[in-house]
Amino acid sequence: MRPGHVRVRLDLAYDGREFSGWARQRERRTVQGELEDALRIVMRLPYPVELTVAGRTDAGVHARGQVAHVDLAEEVWAEHGEKLLRRLAGRLPHDVRVWSVREAPPHFDARFSAIWRRYAYRVGDDRGGVDPLRRGHVLWHDRPLDVGLMNEAAARLLGEHDFAAYCKKREGATTIRTLLDLHWERPEPGREDAGLAVATVRADAFCHNMVRALVGAMLLVGDGHRPVGFPAEVLAGRVRNSAVNVVRPYGLTLEEVGYPADDRLAARNLAARNRRTLPTPTPAPTGTGTATVAEPAPES
Repeated sequence: MRPGHVRVRLDLAYDGREFSGWARQRERRTVQGELEDALRIVMRLPYPVELTVAGRTDAGVHARGQVAHVDLAEEVWAEHGEKLLRRLAGRLPHDVRVWSVREAPPHFDARFSAIWRRYAYRVGDDRGGVDPLRRGHVLWHDRPLDVGLMNEAAARLLGEHDFAAYCKKREGATTIRTLLDLHWERPEPGREDAGLAVATVRADAFCHNMVRALVGAMLLVGDGHRPVGFPAEVLAGRVRNSAVNVVRPYGLTLEEVGYPADDRLAARNLAARNRRTLPTPTPAPTGTGTATVAEPAPES
């Protein structure tokens, strides 16, 4: 961060249906574009502001727990900080809300300080379809889903792997990720999402289309089209499988971003910038008949 500036953390939510994703684009409506324009206008700045976000969501994807930061000159923060939240509420469109604006601790970075991101994907498999009031947030699947089978399949995907088979390739970007949690549940009556099949997906980071492709593979298991081991077989192949559909974006919501304690932020920033590789097996000494596996690289 430049001298004479303050790093400000923003916690926000948005309905992604009318947005072409997070990242600013020319002639397209995006969350970043709306928020940066609102910040510039309410603080009466003669220059643009630039946000850094925890996770750049795709077109149509929602967020309840998105995190971003912006660096503001100290005098600008001193003048507008206390009034900024209320002014943003008056300026932003109704499908974007900022819930919190506060000075971030030293070394905080919305993107590189994050240690995990948690998404939820909501699926309705009722024969009558989806509640019309939730049609923009729940995918309808026209066959009954066995959540138990999907959880068996999900358990085989946990850990650090190359998720190339579930990612849209981007030049120069790694597809190695650590999948920390992946499970399905059907909330009971009286709870939010009652009756739906809801996937919780938590990882240190995600590559493009990863969650939606994972869900697509597990739906094939849940409705009986593929055996329990199918998603893991696709993962091991490291190439896209034509049988796996990338499901629609509107069922996906970024629910929460996790950060370490303040005194560990600097170390996390450095680790997150390291390019990851998977550990390679170490050949066994001649004559032993066994092999050992190298220790995994530090999480990044």
